[in-house]
Amino acid sequence: GLSELRARREELSGRIRAEEAERGRLQARIAALSRRLSDTSERLVGLRSARAHIDRAIAEMDTASGQILDNSQTLLDVLKEEMGDLGKAIEP
Repeated sequence: GLSELRARREELSGRIRAEEAERGRLQARIAALSRRLSDTSERLVGLRSARAHIDRAIAEMDTASGQILDNSQTLLDVLKEEMGDLGKAIEP
C-alpha cells in the first residue's frame, strides 16, 4: 500500500509540475498579448486623431470651396448686370 501511495504521489507531483509550467506559459502569453493590445490601442488613438484632423481639414475646404463658388456666382451675376447696363448705355 505505501509504495502505491508514493507512486501515486509522484504521478500527481509530475502532473502538478506540468500544470504549473503550462500556467506559466499561459501567463507569459497573456502578458505578451496585453502589451500588444496596449500598443495597438495607442496606435489606434494616434490614427483616429490623424483621421479627425483630416476630417476637419476636409470640412474646412468644403466650406471654403462653397464660399468661393457662391462668390464667383455673385461676381458673374454682377458682371452680367453691368454688361447689360453697358449695352443699354451704348445703344442709340
